This record gives sequence, C-alpha cells and structure tokens, in this order.
Amino acid sequence: MSEQTIALVTGANKGIGYEIAAGLGALGWSVGVGARDDRRREAAVEKLRAAGVDAFGVPLDVTDDASVAAAAGLIEGRAGRLDVLVNNAAVTGGMPQEPTRVDPATVRTVVETNVIGVIRVTNAMLPLLRRSASPRIVNMSSSVGSLTRQSDTDDPLKTGPIAVAYPPSKTFLNAVTVQYAKELRDTNILINVACPGYCATDLNGHRGVRTPEQGAAIAIRLATLPDDGPTGGFFEDEGVVPW
Repeated sequence: MSEQTIALVTGANKGIGYEIAAGLGALGWSVGVGARDDRRREAAVEKLRAAGVDAFGVPLDVTDDASVAAAAGLIEGRAGRLDVLVNNAAVTGGMPQEPTRVDPATVRTVVETNVIGVIRVTNAMLPLLRRSASPRIVNMSSSVGSLTRQSDTDDPLKTGPIAVAYPPSKTFLNAVTVQYAKELRDTNILINVACPGYCATDLNGHRGVRTPEQGAAIAIRLATLPDDGPTGGFFEDEGVVPW
C-alpha cells in the first residue's frame, strides 16, 4: 500500500468541497474527488491536477447503494485503504421550507442526501478507514443545525431562514456523528462535525459572506488532527459550536 495519505471528499466538484480537496492536495495527499456529475467531476480533477494536486475522480452518488459500493471498490483497488473521509455532499431542497407550507417529499429528499447519504458512505468506507494508521472522518454540517443558536437568536446570518428541511437535516447529522463517535471511541478513528460558516456557493445562490476557501479551512484542520485530537465534537474556525 502507498505511504501517501489517501482522502475522499464527497461533493468535491465545486464550492467548499473543491476547496477542501485542493487544501488536502496541497499537503501532498492523494485526493479522491467524489461527485455524481461526470463532466463536472473530471473538470475538477483536471483543474486540481493543473495546480499540482494528485487528484483522481470517484463517481459517487451518495443516495445510491451501488454507486457508493463501487466508489469503495475503486479506492480499495487504487490504494488499499482510506485515511480521511470528508462527507461534504449536501442539498438544500429549495425554498419555501416553512413548516406549515413544506412538501414532506422535500424533507425526505434532503435527509436522504444530507444524513442517510453520510451514513451510507461512511459505512461503506469504514473497512478501508480501519486499515489506516490515523483515520479521520469529517462531516460537513452548519451552524444552522445548532439548536442552541436557532433558539437563542433571530439573526438570519446565524440561523438562516425559517426552514424545516435543511437546518434540521444538519441537526440530525450532528446527532448521527455523536453516535458514531460513541461506537468508535475504542478505535483510532476520530470523527467530528465542521461548520464552514456562511460561504458564497451555489448552495445559497452565492449570498454568503465567506469564500469557499475560508469555509474549507475547518475541514482541513479536522482532517489533520493529531492522534490525541477530539472526537464527537462540533467545530468552526472560532472553536466549539454549541449543540
């Protein structure tokens, strides 16, 4: 097996995911660009390679069992293990999402990608992660998933709009991450949640106040934690995010 650190970033063809891949690649890592759109994925790989990153494409639809299994097989065949998994792929579900107006199908779609997709990918990659000397899992969440912040303020920059699909999906993801940390606490796998802040990306129509590169910084930090680093935590650039 290669001594080079191997990472997989889901939803890495653009935005924060792309910048996470670029940042990890700048460390000299080999980075799998996970994305379901063939054209965008290969364009991202080409751009990363042009910047000197050892990038490779990983066809990956996090909502599809066969696609996720094939992605795990691709990484196993290429490297024999996985050192870092960044679960970044997500959808907002569109608006409106007011609880009294939302189509329940919207909630189901968002949870399928943002929560069940993370579980599906994580479980498929765990056998490969267990072969790593210092495995790390980073789940990209958002401060809008913080129940504390949602209930303490009405500041839209901190809470986002009233929405019953996207923010609760991140709360759900946070809780799922805690459960993984509890199950894996006797292993060397560190799993944490990252909040990138309000970044200008396609996800929010580029209304954010931070750049995708700035948003990627916390994920890169958690992906490179030392062996005695935290697990089961929720972090942003400034420190711990309240649940």
